[in-house]
Amino acid sequence: MKYDVIVIGGGPGGYLAAERSGGKGLKTLLIEKTNIGGVCLNEGCIPSKTFLYSAKIYENIKQGNKYGVYTDNVKYDQKIVLKRKNKVVKRLVMGVKSKLKNNNVDVIEANGKISGNKKEGYLVEAITNGDKKVFTCNYLIIATGSIPIVPPIEGLKEGLKSGYVMTNKEILDLDYIPKSITIIGGGVIGLEMASYFSTVGCKVVVVEMLDNVGGSLDSEISENLLKSYKKKGIEFKLGSKVTKLNTNSIIYENKNEIFELESDKVLLSIGRKPNIEDLGLENLNIEVEKNYIKTDNRLNTNIPRVYAIGDVNGKSMLAHTAYREAEVCINNISGKKDLVRYENIPSVIYGNPEIAVVGLTENEAIKKGIEYKKVTLPMMYSGRYIAENEERDGIAKLIVDKKYNKLIGVHMMGSYVSEMIYGAGLMLEMELRTEDIKEIVFPHPTVSEILHEAIHEF
Repeated sequence: MKYDVIVIGGGPGGYLAAERSGGKGLKTLLIEKTNIGGVCLNEGCIPSKTFLYSAKIYENIKQGNKYGVYTDNVKYDQKIVLKRKNKVVKRLVMGVKSKLKNNNVDVIEANGKISGNKKEGYLVEAITNGDKKVFTCNYLIIATGSIPIVPPIEGLKEGLKSGYVMTNKEILDLDYIPKSITIIGGGVIGLEMASYFSTVGCKVVVVEMLDNVGGSLDSEISENLLKSYKKKGIEFKLGSKVTKLNTNSIIYENKNEIFELESDKVLLSIGRKPNIEDLGLENLNIEVEKNYIKTDNRLNTNIPRVYAIGDVNGKSMLAHTAYREAEVCINNISGKKDLVRYENIPSVIYGNPEIAVVGLTENEAIKKGIEYKKVTLPMMYSGRYIAENEERDGIAKLIVDKKYNKLIGVHMMGSYVSEMIYGAGLMLEMELRTEDIKEIVFPHPTVSEILHEAIHEF
């Protein structure tokens, strides 16, 4: 059968590309091998947020006496949390499927593989239990996402097989709270899960190779987040490399010393890699660079009418980036010139406190040779923040280009910052100067007023 567009992969980028394509009247096929919604909807973004919201409620209840609310015998039931998570995921998956249907997208549950190119178009196989169907298309979109990195550490594969070691998939199906957990990796997933399990009564230790947490976070935000997590009782072994896993412990090295750390469970969260194995890229000679499919800012690969969106291209491994890439991709296919501007895409860590950032860090500004000025304010400058937060850390840091007096970076830690960061991203995207931002009226009282307070410091 011939299609205008075939999308391989039904994660955020893939399903939105298919939806937008069908909505524009293009005959569209979406091939997904497991679950519509991909990792984000089924094993990542949404499930983890349902967990974290339950933990936030639990934490607030335990602190209720500070707010004049007395509670007795507060209990946390992971089985109910898991049941609710599954309900939320099911509802959202049904919603995505409904949208695809309403936009006349054909959906096949199968392994998608590129098999070549003929006069009538690109050839794509849909393989299910040995059964193979071949389709052709004018335009091909690769959106196969990413999978967890599993390094060659002694005992790791055995640990994954036994269930002692978990990835993001298994941990979000856990129906009980272990007494202790070791988290390998202090990036986004590791920190969110550290926040969750610590809040609900689990002893948490994070082992991280770098000397900081949060990867490329601004150093000031990273340091404050580390302090906040330590106050929660989370232990950190920074500058440490895991060398071996036993049946109930890990072995790690720090400054040439060897240590052993026992725990009930281990979470492996050291990053993700593109899911391109057995995809048939070689059948079209699609260019790969550092294991990622190479694309430009219009999502073109080196092969005409073949695109790659989402984690598989490695430009910005975030679901909201994949959404934008999907829109850009379909716009270009349908004749509207469009591109992705990656420099102002926000990033969020949804622990408690939340982290939200957009634009340049201080180190990045220095590397680019930009003369800058900065201001860092405690969130306590916001009346609403004080009203709703007892003894919680929070800061807002703004970085401004000295030459043009325009905002180039916003980095925040605290309640609600995940819902505020889009506004900061808009300010950067519009290249607003400090004087422009000073004219914006922020509603009072809101936590977002911290941006107004900070900009008046320049």
